[in-house]
Amino acid sequence: MKIIVAGCGKIGSSILETLVKEGHDVVAIDRKNDLIGEISNIYDVMTVCGSAADCETLAEAGVDKAELFVAVTDSDEVNMLACFFARRMGAKHTIARIRNPEYNDKNLVFMKQNLDISFTINPELFAAQELYRLLKLPAAVNVETFSGRNLEMVEMVLKDGSPLDGISLMDLRRKYKAKFLVSAVSRGGEVYIPDGSFVLESGDRIGITAAPNEVQKLLKMLGIVQRQARRVMILGASTTAFYLAEMLIDSGTAVTIIEKDAERCRKFSQELPDGALIIHGDGARQELLLEEGLGSADAFVSLTGMDEENILVSYFAELQKVPKVISKINRGELSYMAEKLGLDSIISPKKIISDVLVRYARALQNSLGSNVESLYRLMDGNVEALEFNVRSDFKGIKIPLKDLKLKSNLLIAGITRGRKALIPSGEDSILPGDKVVVIVSGRRLFDLDDILA
Repeated sequence: MKIIVAGCGKIGSSILETLVKEGHDVVAIDRKNDLIGEISNIYDVMTVCGSAADCETLAEAGVDKAELFVAVTDSDEVNMLACFFARRMGAKHTIARIRNPEYNDKNLVFMKQNLDISFTINPELFAAQELYRLLKLPAAVNVETFSGRNLEMVEMVLKDGSPLDGISLMDLRRKYKAKFLVSAVSRGGEVYIPDGSFVLESGDRIGITAAPNEVQKLLKMLGIVQRQARRVMILGASTTAFYLAEMLIDSGTAVTIIEKDAERCRKFSQELPDGALIIHGDGARQELLLEEGLGSADAFVSLTGMDEENILVSYFAELQKVPKVISKINRGELSYMAEKLGLDSIISPKKIISDVLVRYARALQNSLGSNVESLYRLMDGNVEALEFNVRSDFKGIKIPLKDLKLKSNLLIAGITRGRKALIPSGEDSILPGDKVVVIVSGRRLFDLDDILA
């Protein structure tokens, strides 16, 4: 499928890398000549140097033959205008990155309709939503939701002395009566889609699929429930921090934001509702963090623009025994280093957006129509969790799961029927209208029929 990506910054480069791996015919546009040269050396893509909102540049990129046009420059207005031109020049679908909080839901609906934009993405808002989920469930290092939040995939790291150390999944289901499924395990760089005989070990990173109330029940049984964060300290007055602070304040959480840029502090003080304490100062100074109450915080979230600073300050927060520490890290090699330091909760806005784009592209590729509802890459990108809408032409309709011949390294982890979430057994079957969550490693799925051997 031909896809044009306009804007080759951090987000754009991540999208390019992912789409090339997916096997798409990709064209990259950016107005910076040195960046375009770097992109052409790294990725197997055609490149065009020029403005994304210039019709001649778009024509040179072959926009008239593009199935998908993605505008992720650093300007919301350029992105919207580029999508408008691309659509008028023949692109079948367009996606615009729109980050400004001033473009609220009503404005977005109006702009999408009048500019003929197929879909909008906001990396900072998506990242804030993921952060909010982690702060609501502090025992997790990652939380993904399916079926309108009726089903969750929760990633946890089994610490030394965990009650799950040395227990097989079969015995685990017998011992703990909550309705859940351990659907993926990462251990020593290897990823497993486990069966009932698989034995867990301390240090494992496990993915648990369950309804939200069943997740809470299981964590309670395991004795590892942490209360929802009520006092949160945020380092860096970024756009992500603004969105997150709004969500936390609305839920009654006390928020402290530390920022060294005085103008950003003034802006946050004026625009955030009561409940946020804005501190002008350098959050890399340990004395300042301690003076402003780091030791009594329920959670610390580092959202500066520097991965290295986020890692170091988060590590200091860990040493102060802050119950929940989350770092924003975009560079993969630094994520690995952070995990080695014991920083398990890491978010990457560019990874979040890459997942969204992969889901959208696969849905477009599916000639029978879109049935990919959600797609997440888990366990450091080695596992995919996909949610499919079940159509009446699915070949496995009404067949008990124990009788379905499935491909290897694949697991049906959940079924949502109406508003009811099911953790399936071998006796359950898939019906038209269901939503099905599939966990898979080592292969790509475009359609639910792809799970069948």
